[in-house]
Amino acid sequence: MYEIVSGPLALGSFLIFFIGIFARIALYMKGLDWKLDRVTYSVNRWYGVKGALRSVLVWLIPFGTSGWRRNAGFMTTTFVFHICLLGAPLFIKGHVYLFQERWGVALWAIPDSVADVLTIGMILSAIILLLRRISLPEVRILTTPHNFLVLLISVAPFVTGFLARIQAGGYDFWLIAHIISGEIMLVAIPFTKLSHFILFFLSRAQIGMDFGIKRGGMKNNGMPW
Repeated sequence: MYEIVSGPLALGSFLIFFIGIFARIALYMKGLDWKLDRVTYSVNRWYGVKGALRSVLVWLIPFGTSGWRRNAGFMTTTFVFHICLLGAPLFIKGHVYLFQERWGVALWAIPDSVADVLTIGMILSAIILLLRRISLPEVRILTTPHNFLVLLISVAPFVTGFLARIQAGGYDFWLIAHIISGEIMLVAIPFTKLSHFILFFLSRAQIGMDFGIKRGGMKNNGMPW
């Protein structure tokens, strides 16, 4: 079973992931109105590039925007959630060895203690985000089953991986469950809100380019919003 889920199923999951992500990028770019203000964008291209880079980078810096500062608790939890979600899968020793064994890709591996911290941080931040969706009326009214499903898909590989790590019950069972849940997440990314991990950069760049040229962006060295 392990050979199947870590071999053909894993390869298929990665193919769906990459093809799906490239398709989402292409659809996003196709949906832009390239005729809108084409003169100013072609003439003032450098202002647009600076605005795009500034928009992305400032939003990635903790407390770099007014939105960060106004919602410090929520944004910190979200930041921890995403750092753990992206960092742990790429650099945990077991994954690094698997990538190297299956596809010859060598990545830097983090110590087990750091991996444990990232895993626990991911699970705790997911619980906080879940409680926030349930407890706050202004968030609950906007919450759909899709939101709960996406959160479940995101946290399942971490829970099953941690249970396999501490060998709670049958190690082989939790290992297989961990691999399958990770593959489900890969397949789900292009088709759910999880695709924002790449669409975030595209949308922030688009907004930054727009504000970098118009709405006072060419006269203001700071963020125009």
